[in-house]
Amino acid sequence: MRAVSLFSGCGGFCEGVRLGGFDVHAAVELDRYAVETYRHNFPEVPLFHGDVCDFLNDGSVGWRRERPRFLHVKQTPTDLVFGGPPCQGFSQIGPRAVDDPRNTLYQEFVRVLAVLQPKVFLMENVPNMLALAGGRFKDEVLAALSNVGYSNAGVALVYASDYGVAQLRRRAIFFGVSDKYDLGMDARDFLVKSLEAERVPTPSVGKVLQDLPEGVSEDDGPLPYPSGRRVTKPGREYRLDRDGNWYSSELKLAALGGLSVQLYNHHTKSMMDRRRELIQGLKAGANGRTLSPGVWSGARAEKWRRLDPEKPSHTILAQMHRDMSEWVHPWLHRWITVREAARLQSFHDGFVFKSSEWQMLKQVGNAVPPLMARALAVVAAAAISRLTSGREELNRNGRRRTLRDGRPGAR
Repeated sequence: MRAVSLFSGCGGFCEGVRLGGFDVHAAVELDRYAVETYRHNFPEVPLFHGDVCDFLNDGSVGWRRERPRFLHVKQTPTDLVFGGPPCQGFSQIGPRAVDDPRNTLYQEFVRVLAVLQPKVFLMENVPNMLALAGGRFKDEVLAALSNVGYSNAGVALVYASDYGVAQLRRRAIFFGVSDKYDLGMDARDFLVKSLEAERVPTPSVGKVLQDLPEGVSEDDGPLPYPSGRRVTKPGREYRLDRDGNWYSSELKLAALGGLSVQLYNHHTKSMMDRRRELIQGLKAGANGRTLSPGVWSGARAEKWRRLDPEKPSHTILAQMHRDMSEWVHPWLHRWITVREAARLQSFHDGFVFKSSEWQMLKQVGNAVPPLMARALAVVAAAAISRLTSGREELNRNGRRRTLRDGRPGAR
């Protein structure tokens, strides 16, 4: 099954879609730092490094220049288009400006759907997208999808923690099926019911991080790979020397792409003595309200939070690159590292982040958790199987017509 990735970032969504059985045969990303990480981890995927507005747009100079490299995208049928348009204009922690230009980038996603006409699509965004402006954007998105041939589409809130991710992260997932095919039921209902079969127990922060070394890399370089003496069952998913439920050791080692077997990205932002003194008073799972008045004023108590080793993490955000005070290690007096944040997002240890620490933290926070993406991809694959094996299409009278090879109009 073939897929095209839009707004690819560092590749979290792509990693999960590959786990779900798809071949990603093109990706699009603008940010040059995310592109560096993406290219390292997906060297085989043709990457359009540029504005998504130019991709498959015959009128753009950027597309005319890159067109020879991506002719296969238009010439080969696509089963799935997926991606997460930038969400800062909708985010609850952002300005939530109705007129933010990023709020309309979903239109580029819809434009690509109209060009490629995949069987199904998956589009991810923050939950606040559904509520902003009284639900206006949700209605606009669904109307736009219907206008390009995806009237059987819907949106559901999905919790990453239901699919093996050690994090309380909610996302709005739009899912739809081409009007050329009959899924036999409402697309949203199919998404929700199919995801039920993919649910697994939620791992805790402690179980996921326990085997990682206490010390961090002082020069941001790799460290010797830690022994598996303290590894837990959830931790096996991420370690290079263990098979997990979804990531095999072979897959993780191959992902290193020729790099030596070491622990990469296990470094974090430096800390002033004043802050170190402050976090020493934070108990596991506690925030600034538990600190004595002599240590903290009590203002913005949520600014200081120590992760609870017995529970999943609160949401990993891109703002980590500016301030790590909401992500204090569950038992050590330091911030979590890039690698620890990556594990809490469900990236395995063979997925190596590139560029500066600032940019790495931003990439991790912006990413779609791969294990959540895997569950979504499994649903998309199940829908495609249902469409092609059922070989049914709606005729003009609304009755189902059996097709011999699954192609619309075939007899």
